Amino acid sequence: MIYDAFEDFAAALPTTTALMGLDLGEKTIGVAVSDRMRGVASPLETVRRKKFTLDAAQLLKIIAGREIGGVVLGLPKNMDGSEGPRCQSTRAFARNLSRLTEVPIGFWDERLSTVAAEKALLEADTTRKRRGQVIDHVAAGYILQGALDRLRFL
Repeated sequence: MIYDAFEDFAAALPTTTALMGLDLGEKTIGVAVSDRMRGVASPLETVRRKKFTLDAAQLLKIIAGREIGGVVLGLPKNMDGSEGPRCQSTRAFARNLSRLTEVPIGFWDERLSTVAAEKALLEADTTRKRRGQVIDHVAAGYILQGALDRLRFL
């Protein structure tokens, strides 16, 4: 089931299960996971996109293996809050994924998450090559951590 309102998504989540955060890009999908208490998001991996069926199979494997109770998808809104083609693509991905799993899917505004991830990696003195390898799943970690922080106040 897909939830547009984050409060509805939060209400649909089973208790004491981990969450998975996704940063969808055109070529990659950044993946982060939380602990079961939903306190800390940890970047996990970057999935190289191929076809939806292959991408979904890899994500479903993570969902099953880590007993994920919900998926938070970063919604790439424009800076003025409007939704463009990338948001439509993300919503289509969510619709297709929801047909394959019963896990609740919610959206989180991801504006500037990649910028924040890049800044953190620069502050950590990460090489350009390494930043390119990890930026997507670090951004997914920022998206998921924002959602986890919001869950604490609901």
